[in-house]
Amino acid sequence: MQNSPLANTAVVIPCYKAARSIGAVVAEVPEGIGRIYCVNDASPDNLAEVLADLAAKNPRVHVLTHEVNGGVGAATVTGYRAAIEGGAKLIVKLDSDGQMDPRLIPALIEPIVNGEADYVKGNRFFDISSVQKMPALRLIGNAGLSFMSKLSSGLWHLFDPTNGFTAIHADVAAILPLDKLHKRYFFESDLLFRLGTVGAAVSDVPMEAVYGDEKSGLSELDALLKFPGLHARNLVARVFYNYFLRGFSTASLMLLMGSLLFAFGGIYGVSQWLESAHSGVPATAGTVMLSAFPVLLGVQMLLSFLSHDVSASQRPAVHQHIARVRVLRAQPIPALATANGHPETDARVEQSACEASHPRDAFDRSARGSVA
Repeated sequence: MQNSPLANTAVVIPCYKAARSIGAVVAEVPEGIGRIYCVNDASPDNLAEVLADLAAKNPRVHVLTHEVNGGVGAATVTGYRAAIEGGAKLIVKLDSDGQMDPRLIPALIEPIVNGEADYVKGNRFFDISSVQKMPALRLIGNAGLSFMSKLSSGLWHLFDPTNGFTAIHADVAAILPLDKLHKRYFFESDLLFRLGTVGAAVSDVPMEAVYGDEKSGLSELDALLKFPGLHARNLVARVFYNYFLRGFSTASLMLLMGSLLFAFGGIYGVSQWLESAHSGVPATAGTVMLSAFPVLLGVQMLLSFLSHDVSASQRPAVHQHIARVRVLRAQPIPALATANGHPETDARVEQSACEASHPRDAFDRSARGSVA
């Protein structure tokens, strides 16, 4: 039973002003799930008492508390770290407002269990009948955010980037820079960007969302003002990481040359048009072609780069070969003096190498040692 996917799955639920809904959400989590981490993000209501009561009645529930409100991203990262330290292999993130059905968790984690994906998220836009139930303003906003997320993450096959019903393989979560993830509602989109930079396989699972009387904590105006700049930052970083720093290909050349040609043609054309307008002398055909040709050629090269970028979004899962993307970090090795005064460095080096190759085994050994 302990080897079943559900037994090795932990559920993380960021909680804020969720005293009325969290009980129903926890009650619907499948019985086979190993642990449920409820993160109280300094909620001002009586959430602490409700969570304490749930933990007393349900041994699977573990309560984590933030003294200061950090946002949904910070709360999720706290839950991720606890789940990784607890030995979970799969981590599911649920919202606490009851818009997601926890009974769908087995279907959500199936692509990861089958080795087809490293990260899976819900998609509320797949089914037309579900889309018709979505508030119009939220529908338009999510469509725009989805396109910006495709650009910034390079995961062109995905939709609904702000969907909070997600699952991730613990080994993949462990190699992500969790401290750098956005602390608030840009968290899901920022996580997609980070997954794209490590080459993780990400997939959608169609789902139906439930919309009641609850009010979304994500302000449409706030998203409109802040998200485009954050997506633009991630787009520049992703292109630099994937096409120039970590690799260089024909797509890199297409992007570089296409951008230069487009910029040259545009700037030259505008300058010649202004000069012609000022002097009253029409520009010659050669001048027009000298401007138009670089622009057209630049557009073709940029479209070629975009085609390569779109085709590269489908990739195999990396969690089965995590050593390919895990960064090896040097650790100081203290010298232990033996009875004859010589340091036991060789044994320490061998032990450190083994623990670096099998971090989960090292954690299990340390856990057993602390119990003993």
